[in-house]
Amino acid sequence: MKIGDIDFGERPVFAAPMEDVSEPSFRYMCKKHGADLLYSEFAACDAIIRSINQTLKKIRSFEYERPFAVQIFGKNAEAMAEAAKIVESEYKPDIIDINFGCPVKKIAGKGAGAGLLQNIPLMIEIAESVVKAVSTPVTAKTRLGWDSNNMPIVSVAEQLQDIGIQALTIHGRTRAQMYTGEADWTLIGEVKNNPRMTIPIIGNGDIDSPQKAKEAFDKYGVDAIMVGRASIGAPWIFKQIKHYLTTGEILPEPCLKEQVAEIKEYMMKSVEFMGLPGGVIHMRRQFAKTFKGLENFRETRIKLLNLSDLNETIALLDEIAEKWG
Repeated sequence: MKIGDIDFGERPVFAAPMEDVSEPSFRYMCKKHGADLLYSEFAACDAIIRSINQTLKKIRSFEYERPFAVQIFGKNAEAMAEAAKIVESEYKPDIIDINFGCPVKKIAGKGAGAGLLQNIPLMIEIAESVVKAVSTPVTAKTRLGWDSNNMPIVSVAEQLQDIGIQALTIHGRTRAQMYTGEADWTLIGEVKNNPRMTIPIIGNGDIDSPQKAKEAFDKYGVDAIMVGRASIGAPWIFKQIKHYLTTGEILPEPCLKEQVAEIKEYMMKSVEFMGLPGGVIHMRRQFAKTFKGLENFRETRIKLLNLSDLNETIALLDEIAEKWG
């Protein structure tokens, strides 16, 4: 599978862009475990244009992260084009991705992200303006539609392809679903198997096991898959999926001591990028998801989620490895 001149090989596995998650330490861990493409957190076009430092931090990357995609969002075609030019010239990503899928109210409710599924002509205008503004490959990520009565993804995919979008990621939910219920892959498969479509189609939604990853490729024919929430607290899922796709063998979960070692490495990277105590506090989302299935672990997890001191956190992680390992 190729996007522009980037050859990802067969059945690549991408790390989904997630706000407040896809920062450098998370991307480092995903890359370590074999993610084939990393994305930035989404960045508002207006904030890029105004050089808001907090936003610019989101789109900076390291050479080892390549191939790397910067994801931008907005509701104005001219501003999106200007932001894309800045991203291309100053940050030099391998791909510029347009967010047409974020369902949260502060984005979609203001007409950006998934909100553009209610204004398809404007979505296409924005995509075309970005494509024309840069020479970097432009991709897009969207959802099936606004709600169950409005799912125009087959037509939308054709239109995005026609104006020069070079790959399309589809999350198998509507905006109304947010992240509830099950992802519906049937329409993703319909887009992929539409004879008019020639660009790569990347499937996203509920891929939380190697078996589901294989089904996405085998049953729906997608060119790549994107793993999101299942990688929070378990970045080794990329290694597990790729091993299964290659060999048909299920890699066991890392033992508890291995998980602790991984999480400690992750935390040290987080501290390296964010400093103290921010780098420790940032790990709370990971701590809430990892170490699943341990008996009588609730009080220890609560304690872990409330620590902000690095040495105290390391000591508790070591205690977890010793007590439950």
